[in-house]
Amino acid sequence: MGKRRRHTACVDCFRITGGRPLEGEVRASGSKNAGLPLLAACLLGEGDWAFSRVPRLKDIDTMRLLLGRLGAGSCHGEDPDQVLLHVPASLETEAPYDIVRRMRASIAVLGPLLARVGRAVVPLPGGCVLGTRPIDIHLRGMEALGAKVELQHGVVHAQAPVGGLRGARVNLLGPFGSTVLGTVNVLCAASLAHGSSRLEGAACEPEVVAVGEFLQAAGAKISGLGTAVVEIEGVSGLSPPASPWQLPADRIESGTLLLAAAMTSGRVRVTDCLPQELQALLDLLDQAGLPVTTGPDWMELDARGKRPQAVAVQTAAYPGFATDLQAQWLAVATQAEGISTVCEGVYPERFMHVPELLRLGAKIERDGAIARVHGPSALSGAPVLASDLRASAALVLAGLAAQGETVVRRVYHLDRGYQRLEQKLTPLGAEVRREVDEERP
Repeated sequence: MGKRRRHTACVDCFRITGGRPLEGEVRASGSKNAGLPLLAACLLGEGDWAFSRVPRLKDIDTMRLLLGRLGAGSCHGEDPDQVLLHVPASLETEAPYDIVRRMRASIAVLGPLLARVGRAVVPLPGGCVLGTRPIDIHLRGMEALGAKVELQHGVVHAQAPVGGLRGARVNLLGPFGSTVLGTVNVLCAASLAHGSSRLEGAACEPEVVAVGEFLQAAGAKISGLGTAVVEIEGVSGLSPPASPWQLPADRIESGTLLLAAAMTSGRVRVTDCLPQELQALLDLLDQAGLPVTTGPDWMELDARGKRPQAVAVQTAAYPGFATDLQAQWLAVATQAEGISTVCEGVYPERFMHVPELLRLGAKIERDGAIARVHGPSALSGAPVLASDLRASAALVLAGLAAQGETVVRRVYHLDRGYQRLEQKLTPLGAEVRREVDEERP
């Protein structure tokens, strides 16, 4: 008998022919990092919730699947970017590991479940491998609100006291600063707690503000959004807003598209975005000699005939330079004049893209949380392997500038956070083809 052929699911790759300056206009998608906790927050109230401008991403699909297993079914509305979610009166309280392991944002169901039902069982989440990212701040916040929290065999068991959670003063600062998901989790839980809560060291990221404003529209009493101190007066329940809630623009996708222009010495205008949320990136580009023109809801980088100049950058919590743009900036730095320094101040181990950039001809030295990039480098196409979501984007950018053909494998990482990126790049003049990877590892 011959060998039985093992059946495996199809995995896509990108085949990129580089060396073409990008030029044109592209619309930003809705925010993944806001959309995931927004969907989870609906568990706080019974009823029919509706969202518009929801990006079609694997992570969004995963969150919808998780909510469905908890009892909250969802479907698309009349428009493909609209999601309708029905939250019943009774919910399941145990999140299945087979879903939670796929995505770190799964932990966002912890606070809403605990506040609404009084019990939550959530396995430690998975997602991109970016080094140690404990959820101790999430758990500490739930305990401060009166919950009993135990970690057993990799699973969080949280139980609210009789009568429900109680308002409290909660410190959300950790060893690397504030936490976005931790802030959102405690914010959701405190919204239904008895009495007043004061969150100190709260994350100021726009995604936290987006969730807070949504909760306000649903009946929550919150003040101080966008600052390090957020105060909440608990209410007895939340209800869906009267009209579909529109997700804000994805600032990381917007920044990535802008950096594609810098990478290829092109001209790209990103529309339906929020330039004010990317001020740190815009300042950095200005320092590099690539000033960006902005309007109320658009920004344009004209890098035709220009190379960026080397600058030093350190990632930090908002309003600092976003760690989710570090890999993409590192790719751009390979084309800069001089030695660029990139310090990762949020996730010190977030440099798994460096070996793959080296394969393309980049000259990068790493010393712990610091990378030094010697540029400009003449990149040449090669097969590369994506390790995580933002690393995938960096490799795509590098492929756009490399001479010859670059094959980026494991683009399922990319699909977690970018809505069909090849369909946004191709109209700008990029030659990017999505194919089934016949030679995947």
